[in-house]
Amino acid sequence: SQSEQQVLSSKLECVQSIKDGVLAEAKCAESDRVTLFPQKGGGTETQTQSSLQLLQVEADTLHKKVDSEDLYVTSILYEREEMEREVTGREVTELVWKLCLAHSASYETAGLFMTLVFELRHLSLEALRALWQRSSFKCRDNWQPLIDALPSCATEACVVLMTELVASGEVEEDKVEYFFWSFAFIPKPTSGMIESLAPLLKSPRASQSCFLGVTALLHRFCSAHSSCDDVPAVQSVLRILEKFLGQNCTVQDSKHLSEMQLVLKAIGNAGLAAASLAPVLSSCASLNSNPMEIRLAAIQAFRRIPCSVRVSGLLPAGD
Repeated sequence: SQSEQQVLSSKLECVQSIKDGVLAEAKCAESDRVTLFPQKGGGTETQTQSSLQLLQVEADTLHKKVDSEDLYVTSILYEREEMEREVTGREVTELVWKLCLAHSASYETAGLFMTLVFELRHLSLEALRALWQRSSFKCRDNWQPLIDALPSCATEACVVLMTELVASGEVEEDKVEYFFWSFAFIPKPTSGMIESLAPLLKSPRASQSCFLGVTALLHRFCSAHSSCDDVPAVQSVLRILEKFLGQNCTVQDSKHLSEMQLVLKAIGNAGLAAASLAPVLSSCASLNSNPMEIRLAAIQAFRRIPCSVRVSGLLPAGD
């Protein structure tokens, strides 16, 4: 059939000439044939010939010397110089206004947004609260620059403000999910962040992203603090999770089953911090009357708990 015929046929041949390690000449011949009606032999063919020839070589460009003192090894992460001047709330408010007025798909908008994120990191919690009162307005297409910039801020003040906004219901549901998922990427969590987030776990509206985001933050915090189980904020989160488990993860219906699975997955996320819950997890896994999904989830919750926590002795043999 015509669909099986080759419509486009192309050919490219090049000859290169190298002299003293430098390309001296390159000649290329290219032909392209398009056949629209194979049965009639009709079509179009284009032939192109190009020639590239070296005219001269400047000696300085062949072996350019580079001072070794100017070279250094660094990561490919984006670098930005720290601001020496003090950032004021009024300046950040003006920046939000500029973002609203800028065209959405432009380099200017990207640069302004990056500047907004870095300037937010210099503001205290009080300054951020005042900024929210002045700049919580929506721009074109219902865009709120502050709502999008806060998750990338990653300071304790920004996290606390985000938590307050979520608790007060001032943030749309899809943005709330974005908030929680961003917690897993905060490079240096603090106990103040965990303390502010703990009450959200007790909310009847706490979502999966809330449990997983908070516990991922907890894991990163404990990875950087050897005695994190002594931190009151960490203990507060663990008490909330342990209360959900009860003594052995018993559930009454399918709704409680899914909730229990979520809590066990969150405990697995918490990792180092959840070592104190090992006895309860073992009880959940060894109780024969528990659904198999719960028993498996309880075992998987050990995935980040250190091997130094003896688990095998708490599980009955042959179960």
